[in-house]
Amino acid sequence: MDKYQKMASEIADAIGGSGNVVSYTNCMTRLRVNVADRSLINEEQVKKINGVLGTVDDETYQIILGPGTVTKVAEQFGLLGDSSNGKQGTSAALKDKGADMKAELKKKNNTPFKNFLRKVGNIFIPLIPAFVGAGLIAGIASILLNNITAQNLDAATWSQYVTVLNVIKNAIFSYLVIYVGINAAKEFGATPSLGGVIGGVTLLTGMLPDQPIKNIFNGDPLAPGQGGVIGVLLAVYLLSLLEKQLRKIVPDSLDIIITPMIALLVVGLLTIFFIMPFAGFISDNLIGSINWIIAKGGIFAGFVLGMGFLPLVMLGLHQVLTPIHIELINSTGATQLLPILAMAGAGQVGAALALWLRCKKNKPLSNMIKGALPVGILGIGEPLIYGVTLPLGRPFITACIGGGIGGAVIGMLGHVGAIAIGPSGVALVPLIANGMWLKYVIGLLAGYAGGFVLTYFFGTPKDAMAEQE
Repeated sequence: MDKYQKMASEIADAIGGSGNVVSYTNCMTRLRVNVADRSLINEEQVKKINGVLGTVDDETYQIILGPGTVTKVAEQFGLLGDSSNGKQGTSAALKDKGADMKAELKKKNNTPFKNFLRKVGNIFIPLIPAFVGAGLIAGIASILLNNITAQNLDAATWSQYVTVLNVIKNAIFSYLVIYVGINAAKEFGATPSLGGVIGGVTLLTGMLPDQPIKNIFNGDPLAPGQGGVIGVLLAVYLLSLLEKQLRKIVPDSLDIIITPMIALLVVGLLTIFFIMPFAGFISDNLIGSINWIIAKGGIFAGFVLGMGFLPLVMLGLHQVLTPIHIELINSTGATQLLPILAMAGAGQVGAALALWLRCKKNKPLSNMIKGALPVGILGIGEPLIYGVTLPLGRPFITACIGGGIGGAVIGMLGHVGAIAIGPSGVALVPLIANGMWLKYVIGLLAGYAGGFVLTYFFGTPKDAMAEQE
């Protein structure tokens, strides 16, 4: 049995056996398990499993394993379930009990704000691999183009490669509203294909340049993509409400014809003439405000944003920033918010390095740091948060302050933006816009240094330095 099989087997045992598993999935760092009977979960046993970095008890039971590992463990976890009919093997009574417990937990966690954050995450998290891949391709294209401009590369030879790379990159960024529309429809309970069409409506495909559609509020021509993903989210939500009402009154024999036509016509008109102007106004003012705060706030704004991001990640509130980043990129070509927030991870890396040096005798903690540190440097912060700094308490605070120091440096240097979202840490360097990567690296080093010094001298608990095998 390899280590991933062993981890999967131990996890299954600790959560009540594979027969207690109703369904499971995984994201970039977590195995998310839906169990029939939550009382069968042995939390302490789960946390003692070698390789488990932490747990989150939410609507699904989430076991933090880190990137790469989680995918392999999830694969083995599925084989366990298949071999023992774990995903289907619960009795009817146990399934009923699980459904009741899930409904109760969902009701408990279903505050409007939590529900909103959950839906935002479910809409945008599946798109992050595309953002990362396409963003890195855009970075390569930008480097080639800069070298062509500087005459370091022959334009006749290399321009075609830049064009090809841009075609691949534009497949996500040019049609992002369609992907968002599809995912939003899934979350809001509308037909996904109709959600994609409503997203595509905002592109105003077919509008002739000499015959623009006018903004009914100020008479100015509407711009393709005006309102961005904010407008798409609002429009698809209205689509879901209308579609549900239509299905109640339209006869079943006509539903496939009448419901999509009326839904698209009504919501399409509302999108063009009301939602796009309104969402465009909101988007422009929101983006203007954020850029103004960063530009005018400088060091102070950078410190506050860099210091405050780790608590947002811990609480799951960081997902609400995803559409804001996307709007900043769509409107200005880069998000200046992301490089500052990425400093939070730098502070955490510095704190982990300090703990590693000061807690060498604590073998379990040292092993945890060795496993979580490489991915932390690459911008995946959850293993360090849940496995190292947060359980110890004080290092989490010094890591936050270290992130604030890095953010202050970025704010002081100014004009550091990212052309795509997804990674942070060192992995964000190729995505820094306009050749400002050196400023970003300086900020990273400042965050590392701040987190290291503060944790080394003030943030290391004495009991963590005690010898443990």
